[in-house]
Amino acid sequence: MQRAVAAVLRGLRVHPVRARCAAAGNTPKGLIYERHGEPADVLQLKELELPALGHSDVLIKMLAAPINPADINMIQGTYALLAPLPAVPGNEGVGRVLEVGPGVVTLSPGDWIIPADAGLGTWRTHAVLPEDNLLRVPSDIPVLCAATLSINPCTALRMLTDFESLAPGDSVIQNAANSGVGQAVIQIAKAMGIRTINVVRDRPDLSQLVERLLALGADHVVTEDVLRKPEMKEIFKSIPKPRLALNCVGGRSTTEMLRHLQPKGTMVTYGGMAKQPVTVPVSAFIFRDVRLRGFWMTQWKKDHDKQSMASMVDSLCQMVRKGQLSTPACTAVPLEDFREALVASMQPFVSSKQILLL
Repeated sequence: MQRAVAAVLRGLRVHPVRARCAAAGNTPKGLIYERHGEPADVLQLKELELPALGHSDVLIKMLAAPINPADINMIQGTYALLAPLPAVPGNEGVGRVLEVGPGVVTLSPGDWIIPADAGLGTWRTHAVLPEDNLLRVPSDIPVLCAATLSINPCTALRMLTDFESLAPGDSVIQNAANSGVGQAVIQIAKAMGIRTINVVRDRPDLSQLVERLLALGADHVVTEDVLRKPEMKEIFKSIPKPRLALNCVGGRSTTEMLRHLQPKGTMVTYGGMAKQPVTVPVSAFIFRDVRLRGFWMTQWKKDHDKQSMASMVDSLCQMVRKGQLSTPACTAVPLEDFREALVASMQPFVSSKQILLL
């Protein structure tokens, strides 16, 4: 992470590459925040000065970058990972290589890249970054799919494979099923032959949401209120109770999902949208020996080498090519309209990810 932060700061210094970008009609610009606060209040769109292209550096033209909840929290100053100020936000995105330093061996002009780590600052048009901070991805997958590949699908894959040894026919239950991670869980689980029970909040457009999740491959979609109703017994007549629960909400939603977890099953928490604690009945521990775990994709990257990340990304790209993993529901927004995109991304019942076109 320290290398990633250093790379962001380097991206704010003067260099001659800027002149070449400007000559091509592509003056580097990006979003910068100099203090923490609400994103619409503290972010500014500015022209950027880029550093000189070093021996192992890569000049990138960013193509697209999503707005994720972690990005918002980092700008607000409430996330576990904060970049030194001033900072360029954005932990995810896809770019195209324009130029490489003489020591670069794995990338060439024209290649598509995604960040290998968090904190690179992707909400900008151009960047000069070390080769080690980047992963090459195939350019034959949809650009918006590539832009959203390194966090949500990776999180989904790791949670489905690292905590329980699931086999075809097993089931998983998850809340926030309409989120980016939730949509990826549905599709990856489907490819693995695993059934999914997907919990969403009640909303005005519930029927359309249910239809869309079923089209992705969801086996069952229920609201949080249904978790305590007899309809759940009907579901478990045709599929086994889940050995794995994935929690992105907290509060009551978590407690109700635990009721349906198999004895010795595992609940993995990776978010807390309700801003309420995870509450577990004592009986769940004593009589069913449930296990509670946590997952943070940034920590996984810290604990594993770059090749492990590259291998996982390659597996996901293969799924994209096979039609097993698609771009999440999203709305593409020009960088200049970033304020509207920020407002839209923070609305309740959001099912469409905002993606900045760079």
